[in-house]
Amino acid sequence: MYCSVAQARSAGCTGTDPEVTTWIEAAMERITAYTRQQFEPLSMVVVGDVAPGGLVLLPRRVRSVSSVTPVTDGADDAPSLPSSAYRVTSSDLLGQVDAVYLAWGGYDDLVVGAESWNGGWAGLLDGWSAEQVEVAGEFGYAAAPPVVAQATALLSAHIQAQAAPSDADAAQDPSLDVDDEGNNVRIEDQADDAPSDPVSASASTGSTQVDALLASYVNAGLGLLGGV
Repeated sequence: MYCSVAQARSAGCTGTDPEVTTWIEAAMERITAYTRQQFEPLSMVVVGDVAPGGLVLLPRRVRSVSSVTPVTDGADDAPSLPSSAYRVTSSDLLGQVDAVYLAWGGYDDLVVGAESWNGGWAGLLDGWSAEQVEVAGEFGYAAAPPVVAQATALLSAHIQAQAAPSDADAAQDPSLDVDDEGNNVRIEDQADDAPSDPVSASASTGSTQVDALLASYVNAGLGLLGGV
């Protein structure tokens, strides 16, 4: 998790450990959507566009890559590329970017279609008309930075406070069943009263304070992650 139960409690979150953990997980979802970053290692598959020269920018911090597979329009799925067909860089190293560089200038005479006389890797990928690749591996930070942990703790308490009705609300609305901590423990379908235009989760975490704390971690240069 991005923060501990104790940190969330210090920020104002209340309840049993499982209840606090639920609020932390809700905060993590918002933070991931807002920053477009993953602040703990996670195995996933992402999709990236192949730019001229074979550069594929990736929308998460790369920890390791297990496979790179061209996305083709053909009926047959393209096989994964051998590790010799690409190199990987990670923003975990200062000055680098999260990317896969396809070896357009290389070749492998042992791979059908990538032989030197067939144009190497460039010829193989061009033959597949591959404009995108799927990259499988482990992505994310090794651990949440202290500022992200603090933001998660604050947001978990903020989300809980938003979900808890006030005593006045409970008195006016008989459908609310409030426990000693102010939490509504009985939820009924209120679809007719639901807002028709909910705010996009990626536009804000829902807390301007948390948004400010996370401003330097927002991955604003890349689109939404494919495959998640």
